Amino acid sequence: MQFRHPELLYALFLLLIPIIVHLFQLRKFKTEAFTNVAFLKKIKTQTRKSNSIKKWLVLLTRMGLLAAIVFAFAQPFIPQSDIATLPKETIIYLDNSYSMQAKGPSGQLLKTAAQDLITNLQEDQKFTLLTNNAAYRNTTVKDIRNELLQLPFTATQLSEEAVTLKAQKEFTNDPSTSKRLILISDYQEKGTPYQLPASNVSKNYIQLQPVLKNNVSIDSIYVSARKASGLELTVLLSTLEKRETNTAVSLYNGNTLLAKGTASFIDDLTTSVLFTIKSEDGLEGRVVIDDPLLQFDNTLFFTINKDRPIRVLAINGGNSNYLQRIFTAPEFEYTTSTLKDLDYSKIPEANYVILNEVTDIPSSLIGVIDAFAKAGGICTIIPHSTTSPNAYNLTLQNLASLQVTAKQNEKQLVTLINYDHPIYRDVFDTRINNFQYPSVSESYAIAGGDPILKFQDGSTFLTAQNGIYAFSGSLSQENSNFKSSPLIVPTFYNMARQSLQLPDLYMNTGVTNTYDIPLVLQDDEVITLEQSTAQENNFIPLQQSKGSRVQITTTQRPEVAGNYKVQYSTTTLQQVSYNYTRSESNLRYAQLDNDKNYHTSIKSLFDKFESSDNVQSLWKWFIIFALLFLLLEILILKFYK
Repeated sequence: MQFRHPELLYALFLLLIPIIVHLFQLRKFKTEAFTNVAFLKKIKTQTRKSNSIKKWLVLLTRMGLLAAIVFAFAQPFIPQSDIATLPKETIIYLDNSYSMQAKGPSGQLLKTAAQDLITNLQEDQKFTLLTNNAAYRNTTVKDIRNELLQLPFTATQLSEEAVTLKAQKEFTNDPSTSKRLILISDYQEKGTPYQLPASNVSKNYIQLQPVLKNNVSIDSIYVSARKASGLELTVLLSTLEKRETNTAVSLYNGNTLLAKGTASFIDDLTTSVLFTIKSEDGLEGRVVIDDPLLQFDNTLFFTINKDRPIRVLAINGGNSNYLQRIFTAPEFEYTTSTLKDLDYSKIPEANYVILNEVTDIPSSLIGVIDAFAKAGGICTIIPHSTTSPNAYNLTLQNLASLQVTAKQNEKQLVTLINYDHPIYRDVFDTRINNFQYPSVSESYAIAGGDPILKFQDGSTFLTAQNGIYAFSGSLSQENSNFKSSPLIVPTFYNMARQSLQLPDLYMNTGVTNTYDIPLVLQDDEVITLEQSTAQENNFIPLQQSKGSRVQITTTQRPEVAGNYKVQYSTTTLQQVSYNYTRSESNLRYAQLDNDKNYHTSIKSLFDKFESSDNVQSLWKWFIIFALLFLLLEILILKFYK
């Protein structure tokens, strides 16, 4: 038993008062016996004993009455759990990702959860609400009722680990409080564990699941073929269950309908729809289906811009026919020149420069290449077989702080590939350990940089540093068969692509995207991304001017999927497209352990809290006891003789 006001128990010292009064009333008197009343002595003794017992009974009832009143005012109670009397800190995580658009028994999962929180939380109860993109700290239902009912959906979902870390930062360090973390989500199956332990925090899981799970999603789109008559676009769609009915797929350019197709899921859970369109500049594409379960994945935005070739300048001192075969139109604009005929003003205008086996590189050219690389350009240096180690060392030291130590005349095989380097990251489906190794007869020992290709002894064949790619040996047929290797095309192709990263057909929101816009910005000029359908979504992205291009980086913005114009002053340079990630389209759910912290509804959890936080008050019983003692005293005084 515990007391709400234990300090009032000091009033029990008042019980001394009736004891003291009783002792004074029971003080002994001296008696004298008279001869003429001796026969009454026995009667007097019996009466005195009876009065003494009566006074003791009255004393006990009065002490009981006073004690019961003191206990009643101290408000005794019996708690239903160990934490019932502890102050509570409550943090609620409400998942507002797009998968919560699915319909449950009472409507959309997110809307139902918000309404249940409003119903079950007391209006004056303090709590902190966390969502995937917002936090409402130390608030009440009364204060955020409208925000709860109008929570927007987001494309990203926090992991349980991230939610727990955020919650632990919100909890106080007071060890005397009971800390409750309530996680409300559908708990999609994403290959990550749930129900992770947390120290000093009681975690409670509420899993909401939809009635229907047969969602149809537009997964992706890509250019499957380029023909003289136009482009072939392939749209990939998926569902979780086979369907008897077909799904209509529409292709738009802006608001203009270009074509319609049909997706069938009778035989398989994935399908594709092929569209053939005329090659157009500035296609503001949009693929649309009509599926009632989830709305966000019914539209996929994409953009086809006018071809912007990567400008490649080859300064040749050796055979360059292989370069001309790699850098073909319309993707590349290839220009070749000898050192004698080189126009230095063309170098800053290029995106990618190749010094192809130039025997002697003058210091003036080194200075221009150095400025070109510092401005963001990419340059590849291929030494000539007759270039002296000192001359090559001087060039690499000035341009990339690389060190040439010696010339090696022993034939070696190129056997080691840095698969994690950007120029090879997406080239190989698997990491090949055995292929037709290219060989090099003579090479230079180069130290420093980020090695990309290595010889079998671990020395460097191709390395990169500060935008400079350097080969350690000549690629002439007399010295190497690298030109005949399968590595030749992806190596040079991706080095050139690094110099101008054009936007993809579409990108995802909520992740880091980097692409280049061919433009020379003047001081205080900026590029903006604008959405014609909603001006409130316009913003200025992170941008960095790098010579003849501007590097755009987007992370948290844009938040809304759509087609955006890359705007420079009043000029639209091109368009880019952003879509919500399709991970939320997967309506497969994790099987959580059905323990005491797992619930399928918000009401059941809060009923559990109400039961565990409840206490059994006893003050009414002590009032009854006080009345009983009072009644007993009256009866004793009136009827006890």
